[in-house]
Amino acid sequence: MDNNKIVAVVGPTASGKTALAVEIAKRYNGEVVSADSMQLYRGMDIASAKPKDEETQGIIHHLISVKDNDERYSVANFVSDAKKICIDIIERNKLPVLCGGTGLYIDSFVNNLEFVDDGFSDDIRNKLLSRLENEGADALYNELYSIDKKYASKIDKKNTKRVIRALELYYNTGKTMTEQLLLSRRNEKEFDVLYIGLNYRDRAKLYERINKRVDKMLSDGLVEEAKQFLSLNDTKTANQAIGIKELKPFFNGEISLEEAVEKIKQETRRYAKRQLTWFNRNESIKWIYADETENVGDKAFSYIDEFLRGRNN
Repeated sequence: MDNNKIVAVVGPTASGKTALAVEIAKRYNGEVVSADSMQLYRGMDIASAKPKDEETQGIIHHLISVKDNDERYSVANFVSDAKKICIDIIERNKLPVLCGGTGLYIDSFVNNLEFVDDGFSDDIRNKLLSRLENEGADALYNELYSIDKKYASKIDKKNTKRVIRALELYYNTGKTMTEQLLLSRRNEKEFDVLYIGLNYRDRAKLYERINKRVDKMLSDGLVEEAKQFLSLNDTKTANQAIGIKELKPFFNGEISLEEAVEKIKQETRRYAKRQLTWFNRNESIKWIYADETENVGDKAFSYIDEFLRGRNN
């Protein structure tokens, strides 16, 4: 590819990434590639804050609502799918705009990491998910820590998706995630990527946006959506989503709706902290602070104009 440039819009949940990505796509003849591990699932529109038609403004968004709740989707799947989509966008002389808060997806794609993902046993995964339900997150995290202390030390023990993924890899292949990541970094990068990060200098303002978003989700019908997903009576990845799992105790009569909603807000704020911890390790991100910037779009455009100089020469 003569032109292999991509813009990645990253940052914590509720920071305004979708709106900025749409602005960028409109200005530079682009299409958005979602990098959100929950927006992949059909039907999970409210809990995953899936962009509505009025928000996308006619801009094509890829990798949204492409999987059913009972389908597996891994980092390896994302890297493969995103690569094909971005190549197609570029070949049509358009700009791919990667947008999302799932840092592992984005960085694995940008760094062209290669994961062993074929032939994994559904039985092993189902057993791990069942153990999560019965034994709790701490038990699985402690098991991972005993197997792969280096990787376990890097991740939040409450990030059950990554804990299960690492255990699944080990029990299927005998390789730890630390070993796998070292092997996967042998490939050269295929794309030239500009990272633009969106955040708030005043953390309280970000948390206020998160709380308001959760309230809007409730008014949009989050409770009914969660009830539908949980009625499927399985423990697939989608049912571990924030906004779904916190309502389960409410449906079981264990807590009030108000307590469940507060738990959703609390977990979303914690998730935002984890996202920021992840992205703050990336020194190449051009951060824009929405509470200190008069026009976020114009600031982003200035970075992109410089990045794209000579793109079509």
